[in-house]
Amino acid sequence: MGQKVHPISFRLGVIKTWSSRWYAEKKDFARFLHEDIKVRKHVLRTFNQAAVSKVEIERASDKIRVNIHTARPGVIIGRKGADIDRLREELQGMTGNKEIHINIKEIKNPSIDAQLISENIALQLEKRIAFRRAMKKAIQQAMDSGAKGIKIQTKGRLAGSEIARAEGYLEGKVPLHTLRADIEYGFAESQTTYGKIGVKVIVYKGDIIQKKSDGVLEKKEAPVTETQDKDSTETPHDLNA
Repeated sequence: MGQKVHPISFRLGVIKTWSSRWYAEKKDFARFLHEDIKVRKHVLRTFNQAAVSKVEIERASDKIRVNIHTARPGVIIGRKGADIDRLREELQGMTGNKEIHINIKEIKNPSIDAQLISENIALQLEKRIAFRRAMKKAIQQAMDSGAKGIKIQTKGRLAGSEIARAEGYLEGKVPLHTLRADIEYGFAESQTTYGKIGVKVIVYKGDIIQKKSDGVLEKKEAPVTETQDKDSTETPHDLNA
């Protein structure tokens, strides 16, 4: 997708917030940062089949709140909460026996979650499904599920070609320069027999505007464009044409 700034970091402090939210003194900052990295890696590795999109961490005093966004909350909770209790004990051991609170937040519409889309496409590539078919199917599902626009790119030795290349598709609107645009970004890697293939996904869900009365952020539905109003079976725009 060229040399583009990360869509999430570009909007931090405007309509997006940080994945780790806490304050630390200079002597504690590095330790907290490493703990957060270990916690995220452990959660994603332990529940790699639970469709985990992101892990948010908040700290206050000796308490840590871990928010896990997933499309399959039952897999994380386990039978009678056994799995989540075991996870809490493991995280306490990694963070110096601090009090751990785990919140499971269900993703109601995984078809428009950029991270889950990228991981799904990467999994299909490992199963030798044609990359163009996987991308077009993901675009179709996202647009049918209410996305205003979606952009997907795969990069690597596609279909086993000798020379690595990039191919992508775009459907609808993806206003990367508009700060009020609710943009989600996802990236995943597919481990194929020919090497790694990277998958990037950007999903546009609408605009977030600020009320002048109380300063509360709310989501505003973007107007339907001609591209979105057409028949849903239309072939996505090929970025390589």
